Amino acid sequence: MDLSVVIVNYNVKFFLEQCLKSVFTSGKDLDMEVFVVDNNSVDGSVEMVADKFPDVQLMANEHNLGFSKANNQAIKKARGRYVLLLNPDTVLEDDTLPKVVGFMDAHPDGGGLGVKMLDGQGNFLPESKRGLPTPGVAFCKVFGLSALFPKSRTFGRYHLGFLDKEETHRVDVLSGAFMLLRREVLDKTGLLDEDFFMYGEDIDLSYRITEAGYSNYYFPGTRIIHYKGESTKKSSINYVLVFYNAMIIFARKHFSRKNARLFSLLINLAVYFRASLAIAGRFVRRVFWPVLDAVLLYAGFYFIKDYWEHQFFMAETTYYPPLFMSAVVPAYILIWLVSVYFSGGYDKPVKSFRIVRGIGLGTVAILVIYALLPLELRFSRALILLGSVWALAAMLLSRVAISLARGKGWYMGEKKQKRVLIAGEGEEASRIIQLIRQSGNASFVGLASLKRQKSPGGEFLGTIAQINEIIEIYAIDEVIFCAGEMSSQSIIDHMANLNMQGVDFKIAPPESLFIIGSNSIDTFEDLFAVNINAISKPANRRNKRVFDLLMSVLLLLSLPVHLLLVPNRSGLVRNILSVMAGCKSWVGYHPGPTTGSFPRIREGVLYPGTGFKNRELHPDTLHNLNGLYAKDYKMENDLRLFLKAYKMLGRR
Repeated sequence: MDLSVVIVNYNVKFFLEQCLKSVFTSGKDLDMEVFVVDNNSVDGSVEMVADKFPDVQLMANEHNLGFSKANNQAIKKARGRYVLLLNPDTVLEDDTLPKVVGFMDAHPDGGGLGVKMLDGQGNFLPESKRGLPTPGVAFCKVFGLSALFPKSRTFGRYHLGFLDKEETHRVDVLSGAFMLLRREVLDKTGLLDEDFFMYGEDIDLSYRITEAGYSNYYFPGTRIIHYKGESTKKSSINYVLVFYNAMIIFARKHFSRKNARLFSLLINLAVYFRASLAIAGRFVRRVFWPVLDAVLLYAGFYFIKDYWEHQFFMAETTYYPPLFMSAVVPAYILIWLVSVYFSGGYDKPVKSFRIVRGIGLGTVAILVIYALLPLELRFSRALILLGSVWALAAMLLSRVAISLARGKGWYMGEKKQKRVLIAGEGEEASRIIQLIRQSGNASFVGLASLKRQKSPGGEFLGTIAQINEIIEIYAIDEVIFCAGEMSSQSIIDHMANLNMQGVDFKIAPPESLFIIGSNSIDTFEDLFAVNINAISKPANRRNKRVFDLLMSVLLLLSLPVHLLLVPNRSGLVRNILSVMAGCKSWVGYHPGPTTGSFPRIREGVLYPGTGFKNRELHPDTLHNLNGLYAKDYKMENDLRLFLKAYKMLGRR
């Protein structure tokens, strides 16, 4: 047998489907077997493979065993002369597999092979070829020298940027996303090291291949799309910890004790450095707009107050006491900011009406509070009204200014509908047009015919050969390729050749309800699916928190009554305090192994399955209830469950 393809899957069903189609198309002339090892996915991956790909040897694990163990499960059963470790979030060209097998046959010194990888935008992924992460290479990578001098032979060794990406090279390290291995070499070096749960196992095996006297080749004679190359959140703290811990395991295993200690020191410095950057960046992003708004509002109030004093009170000295600017104005600003926040003014995409609503509600609240204050603290209603006008103008104009400065027009961050071009024709193109129109997420502009001559009909703007001109003339934001009508080879060719700034590319698999794009693996907003009221939306997260605080305050105000009615009194008090502190929520997911597949929320006192008396629900039912709660959140559902399970509010 020529080839054994091994794919480890975890909750990327739609990517896996597209990957398998490209594998079987590419390997149709090879004597090939395909393994899919599923690490306990909850998205229907196993059922999809069993239904649509009966020739696949499916191995369904009951737990997530990690990348190395899952791959080894299939490698032990593989019968091919070559074993290909392939990520599910990849798409192969039609001739990828025969080309790489032919190359390895012609190069008997080759122990492993990697190919040229492109991200979902058609950009070259530098991890297609890598150097060994020695302490010096790691230092340059960790502290950004490799990014500053990517083509330097001294500083750019991590991604070997000084090597021509269009030429074949011997390299130190192959990417685990596409790693073709000679079976006889695996028999000598051993399989993947299972001490690596995720990340690092490809570096370790690549190193052992070269230690055994074989070469690792970077082969650009074929290309693949690797979506996760763009979408992996490499700035997240979790990624930093997992990735660099894998580097420490590698150093302890292969370097001398002295070098391993030096490497570990560098890695620990990297963890603290990257984690600090991630935390600082997240903090700055969250507080940027409220802080900017507060500064602008305070500065505006200072000039408004000064103008009002001199023009209307003819005051040569300060008319208002220092207390006004030191305490009263900050209180006004705080009320406006809080009101804008709860109105959704700081949510993305920015909506001007939310800011207007927030300022309006905040002004009403300030005037009501003003009327209740003693006379010595009632300084001026006119300043409140003038301040509200300035607050509204400052917030709107600042967002317009920054939007213009970033080259995004005057939309203030509002998410305009993307203008979409579909490369395809016939029934498949019609199906995608219908899907886009139902989603309401984009505006369909027209079709690019796959034929040499433009097809008749108003929706056809030109041919695929004219796609550059179509994109420019019709201001296209996104191109969707019909995978049912175009080969992977043709799609990748067009993505690589277009590579236009500001234009996104997506692939529509045949008969699928999902259109896969470069960021779809992490963000469901990029998928053209029926809109759902997901709990992950900022407005729903905020509403959920408001519900928790409101219910907690009501319970506290009438606590003596509830202590008589709720069986577990101490538990009730503890839960009220935990919810108010943000440690818990009154309603959360039912605990179980599958909750990690849903957007993260606080641990709940009650669950969607709470309240069914004398009934123990099946785990699948509980999982479905969690899914419905996550996908279609409504505050009234929380209230209904809160009242239904009232006597259980004190449980642990």
